[in-house]
Amino acid sequence: MEDKRIAFIGAGNMASAIIRGIISQGLFLGDQIMVSAPSQSSRDRMAADFGVKTTADNCQAAAFGRVLVLAVKPKVLDEVILQIRDALAEDTLIISIVAGKSLKTLEGAFGRPVRLVRVMPNTPAMVGEAMSALTPNRELSKEDMALAVRLFEALGRAEVVPENLMDAVTGLSGSSPAYIYMLIEAMADAGVASGLPRSQAYTFAAQAVLGSAKMVLETGLVPGQLKDQVTSPGGTTIAGLKALEEGGFRGLVMDGILAAVKKSEEMKG
Repeated sequence: MEDKRIAFIGAGNMASAIIRGIISQGLFLGDQIMVSAPSQSSRDRMAADFGVKTTADNCQAAAFGRVLVLAVKPKVLDEVILQIRDALAEDTLIISIVAGKSLKTLEGAFGRPVRLVRVMPNTPAMVGEAMSALTPNRELSKEDMALAVRLFEALGRAEVVPENLMDAVTGLSGSSPAYIYMLIEAMADAGVASGLPRSQAYTFAAQAVLGSAKMVLETGLVPGQLKDQVTSPGGTTIAGLKALEEGGFRGLVMDGILAAVKKSEEMKG
């Protein structure tokens, strides 16, 4: 990339996570990054944390570099695009992490052909373990797409999906950290009920979830095979699995994710 500069409009947690990832992976230096935010305290925090350039002028950020990340609340998106659309160079790669806003909606707001990627990351980006889904519009080149994927792989894992699957992604990986936190909390509660101190119970539960997830991602085995490896005849694990099945555990998890998918479909614009 000849013009190695990237700008962010918005200075929230996700923008911070992306900046932390791309700096730590050596994709950009602090002085190659500009962040626009209306709050002086937000600008000061970003400059102090990452050594980036800051501005209160969205148009200055839009004109700054080859890549522009839209990281604002959905309710202000139209106003921001109206401000910046004439300041953008024609070859700017625009990345939107604005929840629920479709490519069609974004393209309509710009009012002209733009190179655009819609991305759904999740909050584990804050610790470098995001799962991000990317969907491009028709104006995007292979080089643009490769760059966008590389940026989000700096936060964890990234996959390209067609836009009609973004609601499924929202329900499955976007919302599911909340379900996993609830699972860890319930596991820890059971540990406490069995005599473990609360702090240790959280550690045992969280590490068990982390390790199990890594087994799925790194062994190539499907979850059923890994489950069977833990399950001895007449042992403790099968007793626990039986209780979970009797309580409808799988069905409840599926119902929760499908409810989130349905809500995402209802909310999208």
